[in-house]
Amino acid sequence: MASLKEIKSRIASINSTQKITAAMKMVSSAKLHHTQAAAEHMLAYSKELSGIFKSLLADCTDVDSPLLAKRDIGHIAVVVFSSNNGLCGGFNANIWKALQERILRYEAQHVRLSFFPVGKSVAKELAKAGYACRSDFLLDGEQPTFDTAVKVSHVLQGLFLSGEVDKVELLYHHFHNMARQDVTCEGYLPFSWDESKEGKGGNGGLISDYILEPSAEELLDLLFPKMLDLQIYTVLLDAATSEHAARMMAMQTANDNANELIGDLTLQYNKTRQQAITNELLDIMGGSQR
Repeated sequence: MASLKEIKSRIASINSTQKITAAMKMVSSAKLHHTQAAAEHMLAYSKELSGIFKSLLADCTDVDSPLLAKRDIGHIAVVVFSSNNGLCGGFNANIWKALQERILRYEAQHVRLSFFPVGKSVAKELAKAGYACRSDFLLDGEQPTFDTAVKVSHVLQGLFLSGEVDKVELLYHHFHNMARQDVTCEGYLPFSWDESKEGKGGNGGLISDYILEPSAEELLDLLFPKMLDLQIYTVLLDAATSEHAARMMAMQTANDNANELIGDLTLQYNKTRQQAITNELLDIMGGSQR
């Protein structure tokens, strides 16, 4: 049985760890609110831009853009969003598992892959597994910015337009709520304008009464890159929100486990102390009877 000193030392150690997990939870909570606020501010812009874009698509009978070009798939760029730091539960493990599944699937189809990690965790896993990856998108800051999204978007568009890659996919966590963040893979390039036209009944003809200068086709050429910039920014915010939520839940679980462990150790400490007192009393009583 452990001594009183050992038990007391373990309780003090767990108390110290609990303070760290509580502080990390508070930091993650603040970052989560900041990211959610950024997403709310972006939402109005996103709705307006999407509405204009869908209206233009509805009014155009023939849309032709190199960003829509579908080619035989020989080379795919996979942009993987993870965190820079750990202690966020299964957040990074889940994204790495999903990436491994896609690697096996595409290798079986003899498709060449290029990896673009956003976040250090998945970059380290790729390096350990022996896969070369592009480090263009390793983020220095904790919070995503629209400037970062534009940089990422323009690099990916350049790769696609030059013919270096035939398809671009985004692999990230989609935030549903504090307890649920699902790994999602969505196509980025070629731009899927069929998806953009879904639900156009509510937006179609919105600008049909206006005289457009330049033409709707020329405006679409300007809007395609902006829609792609917006998609990257949305994914960055989604992934960041998921990361902070996952870390908050992980720290809450660690905090609860610490409380439970402290309770068990305190009970053990009291029992050991009581046993020691009982033994001393028995020794005293035994000595007085001699």
